Amino acid sequence: MIYAIIGTGLLFVAIGFMVTEKNAKYLLSGYNTMKEEDRKKFDLKSFLPNFRKFHLFLGISLMVIGLIIYYINENIAGIFLGVYPILAYIYFISTNLKYAKGLGSQWNKIGIYILAGTLIFVIGILGFGFRENKIKFNEQNVEFLGSYSETLKESEIESIGLTDDLPKITRRTNGFSLGSIHKGYYKTEDGEKIKLILNSDKKPYILFTKKDGHKIFYSAKEKSNEVLFNEIKSTLRNTTYEQ
Repeated sequence: MIYAIIGTGLLFVAIGFMVTEKNAKYLLSGYNTMKEEDRKKFDLKSFLPNFRKFHLFLGISLMVIGLIIYYINENIAGIFLGVYPILAYIYFISTNLKYAKGLGSQWNKIGIYILAGTLIFVIGILGFGFRENKIKFNEQNVEFLGSYSETLKESEIESIGLTDDLPKITRRTNGFSLGSIHKGYYKTEDGEKIKLILNSDKKPYILFTKKDGHKIFYSAKEKSNEVLFNEIKSTLRNTTYEQ
């Protein structure tokens, strides 16, 4: 997360200095799609210093605020990283209509609508990802609810145990990761494909090993994993348990 915050901040700073009057017709979004006669009406010379100041401020503030939030709460830092730049761009576009002399505000409005839609989408994804994936169980099976749901019949389970360690993850193949939350399918350093349903970084994790060799690591958000493990143990009595 630290690298993501610093890298994103530096990227915005670089963008501020990357766009010039000479390359704007290739690099500046919106301006690069204008007709030549419309570009002549656009006050590019006055716009670029403001563009540069905005990206410099955005990059530096994102790094400073993002790192402070990270050391307070990693998950909130992830939300900040996803939402803050979008809000900043909405503000930037809405306050720079004056440079489009004689062009009206259609281009700017479209940009704002797109960013607003993106913001709603991002908030929806974050809300869905932060919702706890709970677990249900009875004498016959264990059911993981929510995204990446799955039902394990007792006959499919090789063992259930507790572990303080996760295998070294090399990449996410399909899933959601933000801060301490990881949900979906991941590949390990050894090439093994595992499923993580980690609503938090609480340890020990509950490890479900299936008879086909596939592993599911689970961590609850609110409930103690040890308490949950013991409840499963007292319910599914014919399963092998490791502790």
